[in-house]
Amino acid sequence: MRPSYFPLALFANILCLCESYTLRSSVSWVVSSNDVVEDGDLSEEVAPALLVDSAGLWKQAYPSSNVLGDSVESPGELVKPEGDSAAQLSSRLFSYRLEKVKKSASSTPPPHQDTAKTARYISHYSDWGYLATISTQDKIKGLPFGNIFSVSDGPLDNSTGVIYFYVTPMDNTVADLKSNPYASLTFSEAEGEFCRQMVYDPEDPRCARLTLTGKMVEVAPEELAFAKEAVFSRHPVMAKWPVGHKWFFMKLELIQIWLQDWVGGTTLIPLEDYFKATPF
Repeated sequence: MRPSYFPLALFANILCLCESYTLRSSVSWVVSSNDVVEDGDLSEEVAPALLVDSAGLWKQAYPSSNVLGDSVESPGELVKPEGDSAAQLSSRLFSYRLEKVKKSASSTPPPHQDTAKTARYISHYSDWGYLATISTQDKIKGLPFGNIFSVSDGPLDNSTGVIYFYVTPMDNTVADLKSNPYASLTFSEAEGEFCRQMVYDPEDPRCARLTLTGKMVEVAPEELAFAKEAVFSRHPVMAKWPVGHKWFFMKLELIQIWLQDWVGGTTLIPLEDYFKATPF
């Protein structure tokens, strides 16, 4: 009996047909190091439209795609944006030149014996922290839930010790805070270069860690201008985030300051000492 080659030939034809098609199933927020935000990159007219709905970028760049529920059209008829300008504008919303954010003048922390100054140093030069709340999510209701947030206690030349946040009601953590406004924010000196230079493991007591516990409150109108300056001067890209997410500013009203910056135990720093100290 002669072998049948029909199934093999059919499979080969299908493969050949598929070579010319590309499956586009999602829009990525991955940002190239070359795609950066310049003050003049986004016009007054273009930026708001991009910020309101990122899906609009996809519809503008690929108006006939069915990825977001539009009418179905042959993949061969997809139209690329000229010069990929729409994609570049999208990626620039989530990037910025590093030189626009001034770095710390000193990479050396204060002596570990000066605990209040060390706490202020970590609070000021940390760009992000780990915020723990009591969860309202169904499966873990009443249990701890942690999340990463970009933070600032003021512009680099003006430390206040008060931690400011830029948050959205869409975040699970914000939902938790509506139920229970108390939270703990943890920083690690491992975020910077010091612990790597000293070859300290992040759990080494000499690689300082700071936990600030208190009540998360919305920033009052009279303080809003400073909160904006504090956060956007350290995280300029945040000023261009989607306005449809209803971002707003919060701050942490401190109750307790816990520090471990050396072997032999931890320190509870009085609030008065903390606010009298300076990180500079």
